[in-house]
Amino acid sequence: MQFLNHSNNDFVKLLSFRMLIVLAYQIMAVVVGWHIYELTHDTLALGLIGLAEVIPYFSSALFAGYVTDHYSRRMFGVLASLMVSGCALTLCALSEGWISGNTLWWLYGAIAFNGLARAFFSPSYSSMFAIILPREHYARASSIGSSVFQFGLVAGPALGGILTGWAGKSAGYGVSALLSLGAAAALMSLKVKEPPKAESAPILTSIAEGVRFVFSNQIMLGALSLDMFAVLFGGAVALLPAFIQDIYHYGPEGLGILRAAPAIGALITGLILSRHAINLHAGRWLLGSVAGFGLCIIAFALSVNIHVAGVLLLLSGIFDGISVVMRTTIIQLTTPDTMRGRVSAVNGIFIGSSNELGALESGIAARLIGLVPSVVFGGVMTLAVVAATAKLAPKLRRLELHQLY
Repeated sequence: MQFLNHSNNDFVKLLSFRMLIVLAYQIMAVVVGWHIYELTHDTLALGLIGLAEVIPYFSSALFAGYVTDHYSRRMFGVLASLMVSGCALTLCALSEGWISGNTLWWLYGAIAFNGLARAFFSPSYSSMFAIILPREHYARASSIGSSVFQFGLVAGPALGGILTGWAGKSAGYGVSALLSLGAAAALMSLKVKEPPKAESAPILTSIAEGVRFVFSNQIMLGALSLDMFAVLFGGAVALLPAFIQDIYHYGPEGLGILRAAPAIGALITGLILSRHAINLHAGRWLLGSVAGFGLCIIAFALSVNIHVAGVLLLLSGIFDGISVVMRTTIIQLTTPDTMRGRVSAVNGIFIGSSNELGALESGIAARLIGLVPSVVFGGVMTLAVVAATAKLAPKLRRLELHQLY
């Protein structure tokens, strides 16, 4: 981490922004999931959380990439952080009974607003990342950034579960609001000069340029598709409230622990890779890690003990952490500076929306075939995606990371 000494603390501030906004989002996600299942006891209702967020996210992600490239790489991230804070405060007021009306409609509406804000985080972070650091540090910095991100995924669910269990839902929403304000302040404090904005072009033409770039690059498209379908089919997190209440018979503290377990594994991976970056056989590492993730999800679905489930989710996070670092590094190294916002937005559609669509798929599948069979099915489909990607994207399969420098 010696290279951080030459960055005027700007990389540390950027990491602070990322960690705080992830903490805020994860706390809110745990509390909302508990809140909705407490009201409905319906797995489909949990899946609809993903749908409520993905529609505005998907609709605005490409626009977010465009405005980040053409106007400001920083300010839209700040504004989006303030939007998340307002969303959390609305949910806090709802929990306290200060807002009347249909509680579920308010919950889903706030989630949708949060999805709109989240579309701007990845373009802003990725663009500032490239401004602050030289290319030769991208691999190691991506590992450090992944570790910080995973720390937020560890601490956020745990804090959300503890706050909900000990102090109530309003406390969780309130802390989320404060953390997102801190994220805005961290991004505002960066002392860097943004490079010239991308050459002006009609908005649809500019967005299409970014999309064409991604789809014309077999390595990038293969990496994004692999992660997208793995998350789409292999995500069991959305159904954790049902596992906790119906199978393990624990309270919200257990939900926080299980939601944090994959992130603990990914955090461990990120810390290791920050010291020992992968360069050789990068494509094989990526494919193998996603396959390992799928196997862990199948085993988790079949477990009946919360402690065994926690270990399996931790292992899934280790494998997922490898794939996240590899994918992030590949994207950073293959993207031109003037297109980072738009490419990051396409990446967000592939990966970010697949989380929410995966939640919807999990909820529908659980309603149709049952809770456990639906998660087993997702893990099996993840393995099928790995096999298909290995066959259809040979450049990715044979990738050595030093080829991209």
